[in-house]
Amino acid sequence: MFPYVIFDLDGTLLNTIEDLADAGNHVCKLHGWPVHTVEEYKYFVGNGIGRLVERLFPEQARQPALVQKVMEEEFTPYYNIHKEDKTAPYPGIPELLKELQAAGVVMAVLSNKGHQLARPVVEHYYPGVFPFVQGALPDCPTKPDPFLLHQLMKQMGAGKENTLFVGDSNVDIRTAKNGALTSCGVLWGFRSRRELEAEKADYIVAEPVQLKQLILGY
Repeated sequence: MFPYVIFDLDGTLLNTIEDLADAGNHVCKLHGWPVHTVEEYKYFVGNGIGRLVERLFPEQARQPALVQKVMEEEFTPYYNIHKEDKTAPYPGIPELLKELQAAGVVMAVLSNKGHQLARPVVEHYYPGVFPFVQGALPDCPTKPDPFLLHQLMKQMGAGKENTLFVGDSNVDIRTAKNGALTSCGVLWGFRSRRELEAEKADYIVAEPVQLKQLILGY
């Protein structure tokens, strides 16, 4: 049993990809750049909104100041308005979280989504479930660096030996390994089994019920 569990957000707890893709393609259309498919956006996300927006730019135009300007003035305002148009919990996740909560598991979220956005998004879809939510902060390294992970674990009172990190991407598995935690990759998110196996995830699950069994031991 794992008494402490830390979840990734996008691609693990919430299917956010279509709203992120719509916001990204909104930016592309404004600039006359090629738009991208939802499948392509699954590989654009995972390193924070700044990197997502950067990946929309033609390579020769990727200037940090311009990327920042586009993120703040075009992507973020659009996404803030439309971030709940298509986003939804993955099937079985609300029920899983209720069971874990009832069993006394202490749960947290660690996301590369900005902290000011991550916390209200989590509370909107999972009210009262996660007492600890940590998003990206200015001037702090993001996943897969374990800096914010270790800060979050201190708040939770969690130890490395009894905490499970759950996510859908190579970034999440690397975060767990960098923090010396047990890792579990999920297959309902944005990335593939091959990617999770390549990162040597300790566990890989295809259904929320399998994750429940791993965490609770039954």
